[in-house]
Amino acid sequence: MNLEELKIKMDSSIKHLEKEFQTIRTSRANPSMIENIFVDAYGSKTPINQLGNISTPDPSMLTLQVWDNNLTKNIENAILESNLGINPQVDGVLIRLPIPKLSEERRNELSKIASQYSENTKISIRNSRRDFIESKKNEKKESAISEDELKKYLDDAQNLTDDYIKKIENILEQKKEDILKV
Repeated sequence: MNLEELKIKMDSSIKHLEKEFQTIRTSRANPSMIENIFVDAYGSKTPINQLGNISTPDPSMLTLQVWDNNLTKNIENAILESNLGINPQVDGVLIRLPIPKLSEERRNELSKIASQYSENTKISIRNSRRDFIESKKNEKKESAISEDELKKYLDDAQNLTDDYIKKIENILEQKKEDILKV
């Protein structure tokens, strides 16, 4: 493993965190809020975004234009069971999803969830660093690299890790700001 591969692993951890953060509700409507909902359709679990067009007509409303009218009831049930706190309003093939304002308690809950996601990502970053360090120590044992090269790799890996941890903290602060904003 080289430093470039380590950087790629760490980048993918950050991308995963950003994707997880998109599923956390803020007070603004965002189609990604419901993309992780799976609906019983055609005998299997299907992502909701494959069953209709999701749009955001205004900051407090999502709409879902269902392609197959027979699935409307299944989609409605899946949304209700998703624990997002959204009550769908069915109007033919159009499902309106009014996004209620978040209570202070719910904001704090979501903030804690965001912190947990970021903590998991930090662990992932540190695990990548550990794997890199182990591979370099093995190279040293096999005399593939010198003691000085090992030291340089360890320092570079630590600096890279520190940079990514800082990125995670910045992303978390931004998300908490979005969540706690009324």
